[in-house]
Amino acid sequence: MTQQTEGTIDQGKAEAFMGKMVGFLNGASMGFMLSIGHRTGLFDTLAGLPPATSEEIAAAAGLNARYVREWLGAVVTGGIVDYDPAAHTYRLPPEHARALTRAAGPNNLARIAQQFAIFGSVEGQLVDCFRHGGGVAYAAYPGFHAFVSEVTGPIFDASLIKGTLPLVNGLIDRLKTGIDVADVGCGAGHAINLMAGAFPNSHFVGYDFSADGIALARAEAQARGRMNVRFEVKDAATLDGTVQFDLITVFDAIHDQVHPARVLKGIYDSLKTGGIFLCVDVAASSHLQDNIDHPLAPFLYSTSTMHCMTVSLASHGEGLGTMWGEQKALEMLAAAGFKDVKVTRVEGDILNNYYIARK
Repeated sequence: MTQQTEGTIDQGKAEAFMGKMVGFLNGASMGFMLSIGHRTGLFDTLAGLPPATSEEIAAAAGLNARYVREWLGAVVTGGIVDYDPAAHTYRLPPEHARALTRAAGPNNLARIAQQFAIFGSVEGQLVDCFRHGGGVAYAAYPGFHAFVSEVTGPIFDASLIKGTLPLVNGLIDRLKTGIDVADVGCGAGHAINLMAGAFPNSHFVGYDFSADGIALARAEAQARGRMNVRFEVKDAATLDGTVQFDLITVFDAIHDQVHPARVLKGIYDSLKTGGIFLCVDVAASSHLQDNIDHPLAPFLYSTSTMHCMTVSLASHGEGLGTMWGEQKALEMLAAAGFKDVKVTRVEGDILNNYYIARK
């Protein structure tokens, strides 16, 4: 600690920062309680009950009453659940349920809190990376594909066909007629399975380097009877134009690629003349000072540190990171060959930019 006298310290600033630190600790703790509340179905149970005791809530959820009571203590003091001390009953306000339950669809933010436990499981490895370099491999994150699929699935269900794809003029009509489409970094494949179901005359392929993700994608395609889609375990950096597509999509996957510049060049080469690249990725600036007021900046930089950057560095990659930003994205798209790039936003989506690039 530097030698400072009490007279050189702004006590008001020090106390305000201490209060902020307490808020960080409480907020981080709530992250785990949100995840548990989602995974156990407690938020869904509470939303369907009138004011109830902890024993009644536990019975309705089929859970251990002692654990439920302690969890309720956390979420009551965290301002999530209301408590009536006279009746010893708990109630989830409907205004809160709109951000916490499965019925909330894409607005359910509790499901995102599951990432804290996933990331925490690799913290020791990440600390070693801070000291010695390298990265934490994608395979080290337990259940990550299933988590991402659960988070993004409701978003795709709500907006992909009727909101995102119509951003490209004439694309819906072309998909109805029949075109060749690839989704790069498809993960568990829900997005491309949705497209395959909506546009049976088009042909779809999903690429991902994760065998676990591709297995989930194939299982969903089989369960839904999708005959016009196939999935392939493939490193996105090996795209080279051998196979040509009318449309290539990437949903929040460029920023954590090992070699993102190579991937973008491969996508450009793999598009037919007049083909479209629809890239959805984090809306941010490439300059830190411009992100200070971004409502999700601490969350996104932390996510990058804990996952997106390190999984790239684990394979000796570029470590682009979640917050690569719009300026860097446009620079890299131009370097890949794209001269016609439009950047747009979707109302209600504070997370993403939508890059529409034509070859």
